[in-house]
Amino acid sequence: MNYPHPIIAREGWPFLGIAVAVALVVHFMAGVFWAAPFWVIALFVLQFFRDPPREVPQQAGAVLSPADGRIVAIETTQDPYAGREALKISVFMNVFNVHSNRAPVDGTVTKVEYFPGRFFNADLDKASLENERNALVIDVGGQIVTSVQVAGLIARRILCYVKAGDRLTRGQRYGFIRFGSRVDVYLPLGSRPRVAIGDKVSATSTILAEL
Repeated sequence: MNYPHPIIAREGWPFLGIAVAVALVVHFMAGVFWAAPFWVIALFVLQFFRDPPREVPQQAGAVLSPADGRIVAIETTQDPYAGREALKISVFMNVFNVHSNRAPVDGTVTKVEYFPGRFFNADLDKASLENERNALVIDVGGQIVTSVQVAGLIARRILCYVKAGDRLTRGQRYGFIRFGSRVDVYLPLGSRPRVAIGDKVSATSTILAEL
């Protein structure tokens, strides 16, 4: 288990505190009927920022899902961040998924690169290269795995807590995307996918592919 942080993501505490405070004020000043929508909002914020612990698979060569969501792409394409042809697997996160991002592999971060961009629906293929995004290039014993956080239609903030030179362990929490988004994983050609388009996956506990 790789989880040195709380069950509720630290990024969510300010939002949760404000939502609960507003609901309490309306509840005591106007009654439960008028406060009900505000309590619903507070519950939504609570579920959005949940960040549960996950068991970490230990199979050699396993590439773990960096996010909860649904597989929307499995294709051979160009990895523009590492300058190579690669197998890309994309995970789309809706607003009801956990939005904490976890390292897909054990390795050393060789590059972190942020790109400003648009905010198209992250379910669309063009979001991968046109939306705001943050790319992490990871050296896995001489093989390269690239994990890219992509903002979505509602997402307006990508958070990344690692830098070039940092060592990551699979399942380690490295970032967060607020309010609906996507993560693209670029793998060496010859990697074997373990998921199919439409599959629902869970960060850390789902194996996306084998190197």
